[in-house]
Amino acid sequence: MSEKELLEKQKEYTELLRDILPLRYSTEHPKAFVHTYGCQQNVADSERIKGMLEQAGCEMTEEKEKADIILFNTCAVREHAEDRVFGNVGALKALKRSKPSLLIALCGCMMEQEHIAEKIYKSFPYVGLVFGTHVIHRFPELLFNAVTSGRRLIERGTDDGMVYEGLPIHRDGSFKGWLPVMYGCDNFCTYCIVPHVRGRERSRQPEIVLEEARSMVSSGYKEITLLGQNVNSYGKGLGVKTSFPELLKSVSAIEGDFWVSFMTSHPKDASKELIDVIADSAKVSPHLHLPFQSGSDRILKLMNRHYDVERYMEIVDYAKKRIKDLALTSDVIVGFPGETEEDFQQTLELIRRVEFTSLFTFIYSPRQGTPAARLPDPYTHEDKARRMGELLKLQESISAKRTAAMVGRRYRVLVEEQAREGVLNARTHSGVVVEVQGEPGLIGSFMTAEITEARNFILRGRLI
Repeated sequence: MSEKELLEKQKEYTELLRDILPLRYSTEHPKAFVHTYGCQQNVADSERIKGMLEQAGCEMTEEKEKADIILFNTCAVREHAEDRVFGNVGALKALKRSKPSLLIALCGCMMEQEHIAEKIYKSFPYVGLVFGTHVIHRFPELLFNAVTSGRRLIERGTDDGMVYEGLPIHRDGSFKGWLPVMYGCDNFCTYCIVPHVRGRERSRQPEIVLEEARSMVSSGYKEITLLGQNVNSYGKGLGVKTSFPELLKSVSAIEGDFWVSFMTSHPKDASKELIDVIADSAKVSPHLHLPFQSGSDRILKLMNRHYDVERYMEIVDYAKKRIKDLALTSDVIVGFPGETEEDFQQTLELIRRVEFTSLFTFIYSPRQGTPAARLPDPYTHEDKARRMGELLKLQESISAKRTAAMVGRRYRVLVEEQAREGVLNARTHSGVVVEVQGEPGLIGSFMTAEITEARNFILRGRLI
């Protein structure tokens, strides 16, 4: 079946659902609750799932107790995320007992793992539908079969390497939005489950990405974040000569007052061309999220990261030289199997050299099916927790120094949300949070803020 034929088939299932769901749930517009775990790519996937649910006649609800359909979009990156899913699914047992017509569905990265799907099937018999990341475009068909067959359905492990366009979208935000430019990952870092559950890299056609970006800008979006597991690999296999820096430049050239950001950027593919586009465009955020994971070349090799500290610092030094008001953030893993005290000290030394704006830090979590999960690991959790505490203390001092240097300066900010009564959270172009006094009517607007006080990771300011 061709891509066009398959999507036409899904439209037919959507029309059938519009007739069947009101009969099943005795209401014209059945309510659906969708909860997302994990990364921004999962959020973007959930927005498409919500779009399909709305086309099928459903209304979204934030209350599980009122829902006729409950769907969890899951994350497999760390054990803690999986444990949360199991706990929250277990808590639905009583709700399902009191409401037998309730359909509980699980999708996303966790469901692409065979041992997880088996556990769901054996331990949670009230879950009616399970599907993986590769069949989101077939959600209307899967939902129809789950509702009409009376059987539990599991659909996973069916990656066809295609990109399916034209799916409806229910965006969660009105002024900040996610825009996937590619899916999957070819890097196979030894600790990471993502390539195994999201498949190989495949890019969206540039004209389709640009058309979606234009639509978002015309709808009033003030910030667009381009998404990919490794955006620097964008363009491979498209059959047209293009690159991520070219795409980023084209998006930023769209007429309108908005910001562009992106994530995530793999150091092995980060180029001077990318940094030049960031430096030369007023719309592209001067924020580079460049995960280094470890400051030890030995550990980086065990991680299969394809760069060393020298290469990483070349990128960082060029970015610092070219990009004004650069915010540099990163991911770092503490306690990778076999990481010695010397390896860890090299990580601390890299942090001192770079002086990151902020870090996303993780104690290593073994993922079944990855090479790192089979490596010997002589260190205890207590050892790793001690190292994590030392790392966080160092980064806290660096962040305090950086934010203190911003006091007295004025920045253009995007007001994002109400923090508490009379106080709003805004964000600078480089991604630093600023607390300001103001009314909720300012949310979604660009303003100018003068920084009056600095704390470790956020600022306080007044609107000009």
